[in-house]
Amino acid sequence: MKTTPLHQAHLALGARMVPFAGYEMPIQYTSITSEHLAVRGLVGMFDVSHMGEFWIKGPGALEFLQYATLNDVTKLKVGRAHYSMLPNAQGGVVDDIYLYRTGEEEYLMVVNAANIEKDWEHLQRLAEGFEVRLEDASDFFALIAVQGPQAVAVLQKLCDTDLVSRKKNDTFMGKLAGKWVRFARTGYTGEDGYEVFVAPDEAPAVWAALLEAGVTPCGLGARDTLRLEAGFPLYGHELTDTTNPLCTPFDWVVKGQKEFFGKQAMLDAACERRLVGLLVEGGIPREGYRVLGGGKEVGILTSGTHSPVLKKGIGLAYVQSDWAGVGTALEVEIRGRAAPAAVVETPFVKR
Repeated sequence: MKTTPLHQAHLALGARMVPFAGYEMPIQYTSITSEHLAVRGLVGMFDVSHMGEFWIKGPGALEFLQYATLNDVTKLKVGRAHYSMLPNAQGGVVDDIYLYRTGEEEYLMVVNAANIEKDWEHLQRLAEGFEVRLEDASDFFALIAVQGPQAVAVLQKLCDTDLVSRKKNDTFMGKLAGKWVRFARTGYTGEDGYEVFVAPDEAPAVWAALLEAGVTPCGLGARDTLRLEAGFPLYGHELTDTTNPLCTPFDWVVKGQKEFFGKQAMLDAACERRLVGLLVEGGIPREGYRVLGGGKEVGILTSGTHSPVLKKGIGLAYVQSDWAGVGTALEVEIRGRAAPAAVVETPFVKR
């Protein structure tokens, strides 16, 4: 089991540690609900150093990424970032990613921890014939996500670089608690904040400075409930090798006016099922629970939880297209009982 550069800091805080994507990671420190509400109300931080980072460099980097990813990379200026996906030949998704343009011919791609090896092999195969260099830099970064309505104000006190006026998806270098870091105004909680890329040996000092500033440490449990309230997908649940992003609320990432790997397979596939948000009364939906319509199974939950903000069950599910319209009344089978549910727009909780 691998550990992140902040492993000892988690143990010192009494975190409950669990295996995740080959790493021993903190699931919670106090409680998932209290950590969740800290991010929604004030500011919290997450150790996400298990994520993978790839450099894509060279005169052919733009052309390569335009082919290898779904979003329009030509729109990315230096110092900007966007959400995207890696398509496969069958019209499914190899992974969902964040792409940062850090130079004229230089990009940083952040990938999911469980997919580092798969993504690396996939990108290396696709790179043949392009004037591009790929570097797996996953071991050279620690990553701390600082999220919440007070995140920027707290970070600004520890930094002499202007953080307040920066836009969402901006990325730039600066010093935090005296350490050089890459700031990125991105995140996975639905709240404002920054993700901070820092050298592994300097991560404990940055984490300690954030703790001293009053930032609440949060585990993977709260990270999951927060991303669900925000309606964000998790690879392996909402997105897989066989799911078509055109059948999800994230279809906006597919820029069909350009050529990309697996384009025709993706465009030709019919959306027999669609990914929807479900608000559930009288129970907590979980992954794998059946979705019922008219007494028959019409779908399956991909993720579900109790929303600490709404105090109701929420979930994401693939349901038959005829049952996917907003406002459609459905049921979720919870331990043999049919709990009332309705299709709703996401995000469940807006900032």
